[in-house]
Amino acid sequence: MASTSVSRVVLAPPQKVWDLIGGFDALPDWLPYIPESTALEGGRVRRLTNSDGDVIIERLVGFDEAERHYSYAILEAPFPVNGYVSTLRVHAVPGKDDVAEVQWSGRFNPDGVSEQEAEDLFAEIYRDGLEALHKTLSA
Repeated sequence: MASTSVSRVVLAPPQKVWDLIGGFDALPDWLPYIPESTALEGGRVRRLTNSDGDVIIERLVGFDEAERHYSYAILEAPFPVNGYVSTLRVHAVPGKDDVAEVQWSGRFNPDGVSEQEAEDLFAEIYRDGLEALHKTLSA
C-alpha cells in the first residue's frame, strides 16, 4: 500500500479553517478544481465533478468535529488507484491562535502505475489543494 501526506501552514485560526473545510460537501467553497459537489445518502456520500467534467464519488468514513478532521474513501474516480482512504485534518499551532496547520494524507493501492507515480499524483493534488485553501483564506 502506498501513502502520501502534505501539510501547509495557513494564516487563519484553526476554527475558521475548519468552518470552511470541515463540511464534507464543502470542497467547491475552497477547491477551484472541484466546482460541483452533490451530497447523497444524507450527506455521507458526495458526488464531485472536477473542472474536466470527471465524476468522483466519495464516502465519509470518519468524522470528528472536536478534533477537526474527517476521512473518506473513494468509491469511483478516474485515478489509477484502488482502496483509497484519505484524511483532511486541521491542527492548532502551539502558541499561535491565528495560525493553523492543515494536513491532507492518503493511502491507496496503485493500479497500473508504480507506487511512486501514485504517491506523486496525490502529493501534487494535496499540495495544489492546500495552496488553493491558503489563497481562499487570504482573500
